[in-house]
Amino acid sequence: MTASLETASPAAVAQGLRRVAIDPVSRVEGHGKVTILLDAQNKVQQVRLHIVEFRGFEKFIEGRPYWEVPVMVQRLCGICPVSHHLAASKAMDRVVGAVPVTPSADKIRRLMHYGQVMQSNALHFFHLSSPDLLFGFDSEVNRRNIVGVAAAHPDIAKKGVLLRKYGQEVIRATAGKRVHGTGSVPGGVNKHVSAADREGLLRDVAQMVQWSQDAVDIAKTLHAQNPALYDGFGTSPASMLSLVRGDGALDLYDGVIRARDASGRILFDGASDQGYLDLIEEEVKPWTYMKFPFLKSLGRDRGWYRVGPLARLQNCDFIPSPLAESARREFLDWGKGQTIHAPLAYHWARMIEVLHCVEVIAALLDDPDILAGELMATGPRRRSGVGVIEAPRGTLIHHYEVGDDDLVTMCNLIVSTTHNNQAMNEAVRSVAREYLDGHELTEGLLNHIEIAIRAYDPCLSCATHALGRMPLEVALVGPDGELLARVLKSHEGELLHSLEPLQGLAA
Repeated sequence: MTASLETASPAAVAQGLRRVAIDPVSRVEGHGKVTILLDAQNKVQQVRLHIVEFRGFEKFIEGRPYWEVPVMVQRLCGICPVSHHLAASKAMDRVVGAVPVTPSADKIRRLMHYGQVMQSNALHFFHLSSPDLLFGFDSEVNRRNIVGVAAAHPDIAKKGVLLRKYGQEVIRATAGKRVHGTGSVPGGVNKHVSAADREGLLRDVAQMVQWSQDAVDIAKTLHAQNPALYDGFGTSPASMLSLVRGDGALDLYDGVIRARDASGRILFDGASDQGYLDLIEEEVKPWTYMKFPFLKSLGRDRGWYRVGPLARLQNCDFIPSPLAESARREFLDWGKGQTIHAPLAYHWARMIEVLHCVEVIAALLDDPDILAGELMATGPRRRSGVGVIEAPRGTLIHHYEVGDDDLVTMCNLIVSTTHNNQAMNEAVRSVAREYLDGHELTEGLLNHIEIAIRAYDPCLSCATHALGRMPLEVALVGPDGELLARVLKSHEGELLHSLEPLQGLAA
């Protein structure tokens, strides 16, 4: 994290405000920054999370053959490529008429996906968040990293590293590679799991179950040690959205869409993933490249929601694996009958999902369909398809239209972090007003802001694409460094010319 004092916009300067920027936000995937406007008494006037990188996957997918897409879209991210790989494959299954895929393909994909969720959740908790949780939010900055955890808590660090490694081995066995594999294709998968890989994974699965239970205990203990912090830090009530199985069970690979309001009341249930556009609308704001989805039924102001482990564990009726369901019930008891909205509770929920993933992996490894059986399905060709999956960070939507020439004509992606955009901004504002308001800023206090963001495990690279016009600034500088001209295109498309630097473009 680097904090700096920036020049505020002219309007902010006129009000006597100054801007503090946290740039970049550290220990997250991708690039983002937080800007805080303070008055002369260090009172917080405005806080925003900005996504400052741009990636145009929705546009350059257009014109590509549909069978290339499941491999291409993985390059959105090196942390959760499997999620994009499978969401795109599920969408293209619709295009090639392979709904449902064969039992072998379904189980191999599920094995791949649960390995992905397991390794990603373990990475986030142990590598990115545990330094804050174990050492304290204001601890020495040089200690707050995985190296510091390994030195002070070697057993915890070892379990975190090896849990993630196991998940990556599951991915390799099903996708061909740990990162950016090619195992899933439109209509099914391209290979079975080998007997050798199955045996190797079975040897260690019991140990993974035990370590996953240990991880749940670590998160639970942290909550018990400081309940006021874990219940109140950055808390803002919000609706929840996720996939659930037809009987209401947690299902990370497939299902229907369910949403609850902030009190836990069901807003809609059993909605087809193919009709997501009837449920969700996206808003664009000029100061970030990440969009703001909201539930149409609640409207733009009240319809923002959260996704991911915290939403999934409370949105489902039960987890269909015994150890994780027992842990989920204990987690819900913490809320004493009320919906749990605290961002730091994501960590506890995330570890319960790791336990569930290992239980599912163990069951799938015992299924003979992963070793033999038909790999591909076919059916009537269609022009469009939607694939929805529960990625580690939450609900992931891929939507494609394909022409008669087999080329993609439209791509729309709503990734997990985009769903959580408003929730993260609300958490940042809550923390800033509670911990920064009126205080002299320190690195430890600013780290509180980052901790609120990290709780959502954002993947900023996945989420960075814009709808409509983007603000753009171009400066022409002479050989001696003199500014010759500057042009600004606003988010409305208006061109402004100036010979002076234009301050506060993101204000």
